[in-house]
Amino acid sequence: MEKRLEILITNDDSINAEGINLLANIMKSYGNVTVVAPLLPQSGKSAALSLGEKLYLKETYREEGLIKYTFTGTPVDCIKIGINECLSGKKPDIIVSGINHGSNCSVASLYSGTLGACIEGTIYGVPSIGFSLNTHDPSPDFSGIIKYINVILDNFLSNPPATGVYLNVNFPNLPAEKITGIKFARRGKGMWVKEFETYEDPEEGRYFVMAGHFHNLDEEEHIADHKLVKQGYITIVPHNIDNTDYSEISRLSSVWKL
Repeated sequence: MEKRLEILITNDDSINAEGINLLANIMKSYGNVTVVAPLLPQSGKSAALSLGEKLYLKETYREEGLIKYTFTGTPVDCIKIGINECLSGKKPDIIVSGINHGSNCSVASLYSGTLGACIEGTIYGVPSIGFSLNTHDPSPDFSGIIKYINVILDNFLSNPPATGVYLNVNFPNLPAEKITGIKFARRGKGMWVKEFETYEDPEEGRYFVMAGHFHNLDEEEHIADHKLVKQGYITIVPHNIDNTDYSEISRLSSVWKL
């Protein structure tokens, strides 16, 4: 009998998000699923840790092959507690994060709590993959994910990323029949501009709410993830947790007078 995988799942949208519950049901066909998700939304937390805080773990659901917990920390905290407590210190076979409500293409990948969890999983030496859908609709059309996610997962399991690399998968917000295809890509270039909206509170005075508009800086449209998703493609970007620029080490070593 083939060994069932031990799978750890988290997200940054909280345990109540439709995306993570769909993902848990999909992953049940691959093995035993342990979900450890933030109790409250943790979007934009990247690889943040909750240092010095009291964190609470609570089991919320159990059936054969599926256990769900809430944790009051960040996605990275969820991976840590999942491995150290829920799995009793045993590393899972794979870590899957998502399905995020919102794109994690381009510069968004730097801020993403969904991908922060993948970074943590990769640090632990566990093959890790994050899934995102390009809409913040709490009840989106998941048909494209349902149709294509298994072919991505099957390939991920058969040929996992190299040591130190995790995968960032983004789906366009399209029904399954309108998706163009699947492509490997690189992280697109861009940044957020006009990043705050300003308001007045009669008692506390002026305050700010982060908003912003994405400004594209990418001319190489054929391989940029955010451009491909806009064209209807599912994109897969391999990210390396070692972000050292080795060529820049050589260049600076040759010109700096140290």
